[in-house]
Amino acid sequence: MAARQIVIGGAFALAALASMAVFTVDETQKAIRFRLGEIVQADYTPGLHFKFPLINNVRKFDARIQTLDTEPERLLTAEKKNLLVDSFVKWRIADVGRFYTAVGGDPAAANGKLDQITKDGMRSEFSKRTVQDVVAGDRQQIMDTLSTTVRREAANLGIEVVDVRIKRVDLPADVSSSVFRRMRAERERVARDFRSRGGEAAERIRADADRQSTVLLAEAYRDAERVRGEGDAQASAIYAEAYGRDPAFYAFYRSLGAYRASFSGRGDVMVLQPDSEFFQFFKQPR
Repeated sequence: MAARQIVIGGAFALAALASMAVFTVDETQKAIRFRLGEIVQADYTPGLHFKFPLINNVRKFDARIQTLDTEPERLLTAEKKNLLVDSFVKWRIADVGRFYTAVGGDPAAANGKLDQITKDGMRSEFSKRTVQDVVAGDRQQIMDTLSTTVRREAANLGIEVVDVRIKRVDLPADVSSSVFRRMRAERERVARDFRSRGGEAAERIRADADRQSTVLLAEAYRDAERVRGEGDAQASAIYAEAYGRDPAFYAFYRSLGAYRASFSGRGDVMVLQPDSEFFQFFKQPR
């Protein structure tokens, strides 16, 4: 009975020892095997692995992509303007041995160092650019340059930086109103400039239209006077030809017209000498 208990106890001890001699690494993990506190191996692939019980111990770390998202940082631009920049970094463990040596395998410590690297890089990039460049033009270039810098520095921590992104670039509340006033003044200046240009163009078009109108009226008046003169000349020629055929009849006809015009009203009075030529047809009707 005692021998059986010894065998069973030995079997349990062997099973416990065997369980302490194996460990598994998941697809989402990276592992380090230590021997009395010294790193022995750190390049384990997912699967089942062996170790020496009581001599080796294993630490596992999350190998998935992690996010560093800190509070917005106040940065100075080239013209010494403050901007609030909100960014985030996506990273994962690339070299688990170096990661453990650099930050003790602590993700919080890794985030702290990575945050400092990122902010230093952003300060350097923003200090070279104006607010206009940052807001309107160079954001993608800033992110590309920043990603290259952060990747190079983070490699010393055993970290692979997947991406660096700037989420927002805002003005501090104390300068937003002054910036908006300057922007409004600039837009108003541009609007006034456009209005003055429009007024100048309108005056130019109006003056050209007036000139063309004056020229057209003058040319029309000239043509009308020429046509009228030609008509009067033709009428005079016709009258001269007609009256030249019988001058006596023409004189009589003109006198009748003068009589009709002179005595058109009952109260018309003329003071003439009786032997005046005006009454020649009254005295000598034949």
